[in-house]
Amino acid sequence: MNLVPSAEQDRFAAVLHDLLSAADVPAVVERGARGDAAPGRALWSRLADAGVAGLAVPERWGGTGGEPADLVIAAEVLGHHAVPGPVAETLAAVPALLVALGDDRLGDKWLPELAAGRVVATLAAPPWLPYAADAHAADLVLLAAGDTVRLARTGPAHGSMDYTRRLFEVSPGGTLAAGPDTATAVARALDLGVLAASAQLLGAGCALLEAAVAHARTRVQFGRPIGRFQAVQHRLADVAVGLEFARPLLYAAAVAVESADAAARDVSAAKVACGNAAHQAARAALQVHGAIGYTREHGLGRWLTKVRVLTLAWGTPSQHRARVMAELTR
Repeated sequence: MNLVPSAEQDRFAAVLHDLLSAADVPAVVERGARGDAAPGRALWSRLADAGVAGLAVPERWGGTGGEPADLVIAAEVLGHHAVPGPVAETLAAVPALLVALGDDRLGDKWLPELAAGRVVATLAAPPWLPYAADAHAADLVLLAAGDTVRLARTGPAHGSMDYTRRLFEVSPGGTLAAGPDTATAVARALDLGVLAASAQLLGAGCALLEAAVAHARTRVQFGRPIGRFQAVQHRLADVAVGLEFARPLLYAAAVAVESADAAARDVSAAKVACGNAAHQAARAALQVHGAIGYTREHGLGRWLTKVRVLTLAWGTPSQHRARVMAELTR
């Protein structure tokens, strides 16, 4: 990827959009929020059949061995459709961690299952990920702390601003790997998780902009659609500019992760930019929709809360700004 998707990646994104548009994701979300995980698992299985689940898994374990740019393309579409569950963990961070650990026994056990969509994974990695998201629905829960990776035991649950998401305390289980090489593997896995979360934010921001534009075209006030008022047009134009300015930073971060050149700086810059752009889109969409946007029945909240959560997860904006500054002043 040279800062723009290839024709093949565009076709892949279009296939995923069609799949998710036909999948009734809102119904999957609502049933999952009521404790029924079956529709979510079925959806993930369909995404696996489309090649999503195996993007970070090498071909020897049944994956496609995709590039970080492919992960970005898929995660952006999943964010656009507000797909629930530990997406960045299962799609990017956990398989990347298992690969980077270099233990064939772990790879043989888990990576084919991840690539086939039969396993959903999550992890805690303090301080960026103090809790394991949706551990109740995961088959593999890991705890990555410093230079050690362990299996994790699930503890008490906590609610989230995103009603489709639950956070779990974890305690250490059996040690899978430890040492300096493990610390390097954890750092790379976290960068890929941050990259995927950033892409989800960008996708969610684009979906919010589309929803706001559609509403502005049909909502009539003072005898004409509110989209004809200049103040509304300027507000939405600012959102579009913010999203388009964030996109090249996201793609540049994917290139940096692949080449390991300034990956920490570029990944953190992308997280900040995508989070800011998505937050701006969320505020504008809520303002355009008015009071109806607050209602759960309308559905806008699926993106509003996901943007808020993902902006703070995988490292807060202040943590990523500090990392960018540290890299610039080395």
